[in-house]
Amino acid sequence: MADDGPMEDYPTEIEENLNDFESSLSSVQNMVQTLVSVSRSDNLLQLDPLERAKLDLMSAYALNSMFWMYLVTQGVNPKDHAIKQELDRIRTYMNKVKEITDKRKAARLDKDAASRFVRNALWEPEDKKREDTAEHPQRGKHIRFS
Repeated sequence: MADDGPMEDYPTEIEENLNDFESSLSSVQNMVQTLVSVSRSDNLLQLDPLERAKLDLMSAYALNSMFWMYLVTQGVNPKDHAIKQELDRIRTYMNKVKEITDKRKAARLDKDAASRFVRNALWEPEDKKREDTAEHPQRGKHIRFS
């Protein structure tokens, strides 16, 4: 009986879910190992300040999310725990960073080009049109051949 393997103490209906969870957990572990293996200061030196903020927020959110899951596995309601406020605080900062990123991507107004569009689209006074035709009498005239 010792060779039968570990005795299962969970219902067989959740075996597929547990296998999925185990594979997801190992994938997270591999990602964390990759992040930990590289020096943080080396990563930060290559990033601009906005990207640094995104990395810090992502790290904090991931860590707090894992703690949320740990609390659930221990039977603690995380909604009643201080971790909920921490996740909300991080989400607020993530939204602020997203707004800044969106503003950077937004179209910028070229004031010179806009003023040229407006100037050329405006109506020309009749006197100016007369001056133009006086200078160039053939301009705007059509010749008919019969």
